[in-house]
Amino acid sequence: MYDNPLMKRDAVTKEVKISARGCQVFYGDTHAIKDVDVDIEDKTVTAFIGPSGCGKSTFLRCLNRMNDTIDICRVEGTITLDGEDIYDPKVDPVQLRAKVGMVFQKPNPFPKSIYDNVAYGPKIHGMARTRAELDEIVERALRRGALWDEVKDRLDAPGTGLSGGQQQRLCIARAVATEPEVLLMDEPCSALDPIATAQVEELIDELREQYSVVIVTHSMQQAARVSQKTAFFHLGNLVEFGETGQIFTNPHDPRTESYITGRIG
Repeated sequence: MYDNPLMKRDAVTKEVKISARGCQVFYGDTHAIKDVDVDIEDKTVTAFIGPSGCGKSTFLRCLNRMNDTIDICRVEGTITLDGEDIYDPKVDPVQLRAKVGMVFQKPNPFPKSIYDNVAYGPKIHGMARTRAELDEIVERALRRGALWDEVKDRLDAPGTGLSGGQQQRLCIARAVATEPEVLLMDEPCSALDPIATAQVEELIDELREQYSVVIVTHSMQQAARVSQKTAFFHLGNLVEFGETGQIFTNPHDPRTESYITGRIG
């Protein structure tokens, strides 16, 4: 679809994890996403950027069927995970969301202990037969969330008692506890201070060794720091998609250049 030699060359080295073709999203009569085609690669951080209301979060929510929870929302087109249509009637959205985890804009730990926050998903999905196995899953997830050393001596304390940055890392640990293959992040740092933001960004960089990470961000600097691929959305259209360096330094579409230089948005 895009005449981008960088993208074609890189596509040889990384396998496509999620593929969207002709994706449309309607909220009632409002056409929110228009004909999006994109391939999201495995073990890569892909950033969605664009002005507020451009459709980037709406499209992100298509990737784990979170839009199913909105009565007036209708999704058309095809989205596949490892070649399988995620909107096939046989697909259980709950099982899909175990594979495609999500971290939201505002940290939202459950009103439970730190341990129970992380253990919740694995329990639901029957991932542990014994308490020892569950302990192991919780520790592994908290380590992946770069939080273990800070909380290992107070796992019974409420998750809501942590600082904002720690709460967001707890939500990341909770998301990875079910051993997902893809991690979606909807502006995960917008409610955090600069130090906590830096910690989460560092964590995102580590997580891409194991997951395909897709992040919606309103910060172009953040997209430039953490992602290898960037998609620019504008008015519900995917305007341009390619290597992050190329999008920021040599965009093909004048609308991308106008956004990056601050003339629109």
